[in-house]
Amino acid sequence: MPFCKKCGAAIPDGAKYCTICGSPVESVEVSVGSAARLAPNASEPKLALWWERFVAWLIDVVIIGAITGVLGMLTPYNLSALPSSLNWIPFFNLNLNGIVLFLYWTFMESFYGQSFGKMVMRLRVTRLDGSKAGLGNAALENVGKAFLLPLDLLLGWFLYPKRKQRIFNYIPETIVTRKA
Repeated sequence: MPFCKKCGAAIPDGAKYCTICGSPVESVEVSVGSAARLAPNASEPKLALWWERFVAWLIDVVIIGAITGVLGMLTPYNLSALPSSLNWIPFFNLNLNGIVLFLYWTFMESFYGQSFGKMVMRLRVTRLDGSKAGLGNAALENVGKAFLLPLDLLLGWFLYPKRKQRIFNYIPETIVTRKA
């Protein structure tokens, strides 16, 4: 089993990033007549920066917010999924906009690997091994983004500053990378 050159953690077979520190896995190249040396793979994707992810999120929130805002104006009902007595719960957003964002992000990231905001910013969501996130992992990842984002971000920044992962990226082992 290979080990991370940066933190020394064991790396699962096929992973492109260390599951502990998030650094790219280095591949082994053997030259004729020389010892094996480690060299980073030039084609490895780079982790997206926080500001790139924020801009992609903002684009998505504006698009979906405009759609749900129009829907909210067309109906005389309160579209919040929570009774008004529970809207005070900090870090929790369960309303029509949050539900639509959750469904939108889950669908787009599980089938296309990216939302419209990520397309504009040239980002994509993958598993640590570089494969598609899939429906279950995308749904788990987007629970935090749609309903618990402030808490999800704060814990991710505190616990995994080098990995650039939110808690709900860490749990399903997904990452956001820049497209080449």
